[in-house]
Order: sequence, then structure tokens, then C-alpha cells
Amino acid sequence: GINAEYGRPATAMRVRFAPSPTGSLHLGGFRTALFNVLAARANKGTAVLRIEDTDQSRVVAGAVDRMIQLFDWAGIQFDEGPGLGGQHGPYVQSERLALYQDRSEQLLESGHAYRCFCSTERLAELKRLGKGSGRGGGYDRRCLHLGQSEVQSRIASNQPSVIRLHVPSGETVLNDMVYGQVHWKNSQLDDQVLMKTDGFPTYHLASVVDDHEMQISHVIRGEEWLPSTPKHLILYKAFGWVPPKFVHVPILLDQHRAKLSKRHGAASVESLQETVLPEALANWACMLGWNPKNNSPKEVYSRHELEETFSLDGINQSAPVVDLKKLEWFNTQHLRRLVEEDPSTLVKLVQAQLRKGTGQQDLPKDLQGRALHQG
Repeated sequence: GINAEYGRPATAMRVRFAPSPTGSLHLGGFRTALFNVLAARANKGTAVLRIEDTDQSRVVAGAVDRMIQLFDWAGIQFDEGPGLGGQHGPYVQSERLALYQDRSEQLLESGHAYRCFCSTERLAELKRLGKGSGRGGGYDRRCLHLGQSEVQSRIASNQPSVIRLHVPSGETVLNDMVYGQVHWKNSQLDDQVLMKTDGFPTYHLASVVDDHEMQISHVIRGEEWLPSTPKHLILYKAFGWVPPKFVHVPILLDQHRAKLSKRHGAASVESLQETVLPEALANWACMLGWNPKNNSPKEVYSRHELEETFSLDGINQSAPVVDLKKLEWFNTQHLRRLVEEDPSTLVKLVQAQLRKGTGQQDLPKDLQGRALHQG
């Protein structure tokens, strides 16, 4: 089939990884990026890197550059994005503000959104008293029924306002590729803020607009976004757009089966760079919540093999436990492969580690000796 609006084959997979530049990349984000790129490679599709920096108060200088360097090291290669070019740029949301403003005006005109002039103090008090109208304990829709002349008068007097989604009655149903069919009663959904007083969109509006404009076919993202998805589906319907397929990836757990904390040793991928091979890290991360077809017992995969065998239907619902000992095992297996297949690369790695004074602890002694002997 052909996508009538864009004239492209409907089967062409386009995926995106869309991080916020708020610090170092954590393991969950790394795995999501990996799943996106592997899905694109396995389906001869396109992987897009998009920077979601609409929450300007949390942006950390240099975070994007560090993340791109880490992806380069890990062999995670995007096809479009900052510094890569592409036909759907710019790929940084703070450079796309006019687009979001146009789309929010479209929603206002169609009655799918409304201006809200309530102060932060009133909203905080609403939250404290729990006097929401039952809509998920959220906003009580005080501004929904303001007349047009009243709205224009307040805008003319420079009264700050946000734009809220007008959630319709009924229910919203998602067919997720991992979790199956999920139902929400719309009466339990808050009238989400779409545009903030500073003229920046919230994640909800920006991600939906960008996924449509960038022709994303599959949204592969963390399970923590599942509760927000009905609002996104309501937005797609309000715009009259066909939504992409959604693939929500289970969260990572620590050894106590609690959600992986950012303080966990494996949480920051940058901290693992010093001690493991990029192929080992990718292999290990891929196995956190994914199984090969036919439940193959094979565990050790080169990057090329992962690209050949990865499929979205291999992603599990059950949340995987992060095991650093297993990462060490994967690292040893990939080091052994290097000894057999690419000893010159191993020599360079060993020499670099020895220069840092970490070679003894990071590389099994038998492999050190063999690699240095090869050198």
C-alpha cells in the first residue's frame, strides 16, 4: 500500500529514538536506542535521532554531544538526526516551535483544545484538595467553557495561558505490539497541557506532531510512557492522522527486582565504556527483554548477527533483571572471538587498557597473554 499523504510505501519502517538532553544516557535509554536501530536494520528501514529539549529548565550543556559519541563508540548508527541531515529536520525540538504553535492553533479552532488561564497557585490548590472533576484527579475544566470574547480579552491583557487537550468522552484502546490490547476510560484522563505559557510544547504534543511529520511507522519506547499513550492516540484522532504502531519496552529491574535506579552501577552507560567491548555491551543490552526467534539457545551475537536476527515480536512483557556478572561473561566471550578473528584489534585494546592501568582487572590473563604475544 501507499501512504496517500506522503506517497511512500506504507511498509517502509521508520523508527526514532528521542532522548531528552538532561544528563548522561542511562541503560534503559541505551537499550531503547539499540532496539530502534536494530529494528530499522532488520527491516531495511530508517532510524531517526531526535532531541526532545522542550523542557529547557532541565537541559544539560554537552549532553547531546556525549550521547552521540557514546552511540558512535557502541556502533549504534542513526540515518537521520542532528549532524546527519535528512529530509525531515530540524531534528531538535526547540528549533521546531513554530510548527507546534501552528498545530496547537489548529486544535483550538477544531474544538479539540482550549485555553486555560488558571494560575499555578490555583492548580496547586486543586491538586492539594483533590477536587478534580474525577478526570484522573486532575484539572476541573474551569476554563473549558469560557466564551470566545472572554478568551480574546484575557489574551489582549497579556494574561498568561496554556493550551489544554479537550479529552472526549468514551474510551481509548491501544493495540500494543508487546502488551496487546489496553483499554482506558477517557473519564480517567486529565485534560493534558499541550502548550506551556513559555510557548514551548509539552512532550505529548511535540512527540505526536514530530512522529507524524517525520513519518514514523513504529514508536519503540519505554513502558513508562504507556499511561500517556491514550492522550497521544486522542491527539492523532483530533488531527485526523493515522497513528503509528506502538511498541512499549518493559522497564529494567535491579537484583532486588525494583526499578533500576540511576545510582545503580549499570545505570550510566558511560561508566561501562571503560571496562567492556562495545559489541559485548550491545549484545548484553539486547538480551535484556528480547529473545531470538524459535527461542534459540544462542546468546553470543556479533552486531551484524543482531541486525540480521532482531525482530520486534521477540520483545518480552516481563521486566528483565540487570545482571552485571552476565555482562562480564558476554565481554569475555567477545574478547575470545577477537582472539580468533581479529587479534590486531585486540592488541590495540589491551595496550590501551594497560596504559590506563586497568588491563589486569578487565581482561582475562590468558587472553592478555595471547593478545600481547600476537602483537
